[in-house]
Amino acid sequence: MNILIVEDDFVSRKFMTKFLSKYGTCQTAEDGELAINMYKEAVKSGKPFDLICMDILMPKLDGYETLEQIRKFEEEQGFARQQEVKVIMTSGMDTSTNAMKAFELGCVAYTSKPIDIVQFDNLLQELHLI
Repeated sequence: MNILIVEDDFVSRKFMTKFLSKYGTCQTAEDGELAINMYKEAVKSGKPFDLICMDILMPKLDGYETLEQIRKFEEEQGFARQQEVKVIMTSGMDTSTNAMKAFELGCVAYTSKPIDIVQFDNLLQELHLI
């Protein structure tokens, strides 16, 4: 699995990389702007990401804006729904409003921080990623 972890917090980035590396190759981005560029490059190179785990609160572009631009790019490329990258939004803000907005923009799951690794493993299984 090809995984992109988008997280501005160094410790969270390291934790997610260590946790998810058992499932595939992990790359990281510190902000949404970099994540969009990495996503587009991965698609153009024929090695798209299977999963993006992305924080909501980030500098430059937040997770919402980043997700919106990723979905717009996929639409421009003519992606069918099943070709879209699976995006799991993460946040320390556990509110239904945040989750609802993330789902409206096209995420497949929303989870609160701190990440519960057993729950996250179950989520990856439900999404047929592992």
